[in-house]
Amino acid sequence: MIKKLMGAVTLMVACAAAVAAEGGYPLEKAPDRTNDVAALQNGAKLFVNYCLNCHAAASVRYNTLEQIGLTDEQIKKNLLFTGEKVGDLMTVAMSPKDAKKWFGTTPPDLSVIARAKSQTAGAPGMDYIYTYLRSFYRDTSRPTGWNNLVFPNVGMPHALWERQGPRELTTVAIHAVEGKGEEAGWERVTTVYDAQGYATVKKDNVAGYHGGESFTATFKPANASQSAQYDNDVADLSAFLAWMAEPVAQFRKEVGVWVLLFLGLFLVVAMRLNASYWKHVR
Repeated sequence: MIKKLMGAVTLMVACAAAVAAEGGYPLEKAPDRTNDVAALQNGAKLFVNYCLNCHAAASVRYNTLEQIGLTDEQIKKNLLFTGEKVGDLMTVAMSPKDAKKWFGTTPPDLSVIARAKSQTAGAPGMDYIYTYLRSFYRDTSRPTGWNNLVFPNVGMPHALWERQGPRELTTVAIHAVEGKGEEAGWERVTTVYDAQGYATVKKDNVAGYHGGESFTATFKPANASQSAQYDNDVADLSAFLAWMAEPVAQFRKEVGVWVLLFLGLFLVVAMRLNASYWKHVR
């Protein structure tokens, strides 16, 4: 239960981070799996197990998942754990008052979170969620023991770390420095966070550097296959959140194509009628 609560809190911060974009870290393109039924079903499972204890999706009913190929029986058996009905909304038992007391804020509803972040982050919300959930690293200087590249000094831990496994982070930052009576120079700061979160910092001057300030980050997982599986799960979860934000998106696009075809055909007919009507006037 505690693991699920912490997982939900982590995703809450992921969504809040999309608004802030404080780190300026470049977003990675999430695999587009919004039409992949198997991926969406796995994303739904992750969402219910790690998010739905704190976050509601009050604009979506459980039976909406029938649109991604799940039957009522599968929903009851695999996604309903506390007596909900298939036709119920995806709500949570935790009250806003308790949430604010425990976490300092009320976890936002995730019904349309991916669409909301598309507006605030300047990129698809799916990309933000995908990058954020893959950018945690151990940092013993933080109260929770965790930090994030997308949202530096984030207040939430990485509750999905067991799925991802331990890894090492190396960051290289080049920035301008000024000395008294001297021209501005450049300094390279290399920081290595080991799997336990202890940092080793190395600073050196960069002579003859003519570029601008830069920042790069490289992760080194202890178990590459486990890390790859985690990336796959996060892609599925991100796709599910994007799908949940607009379940009728694919249908809307298909209807849009037919509408454009009809308008094109009607334009041709209208042009012919217009020519026929005015030919005697001339």
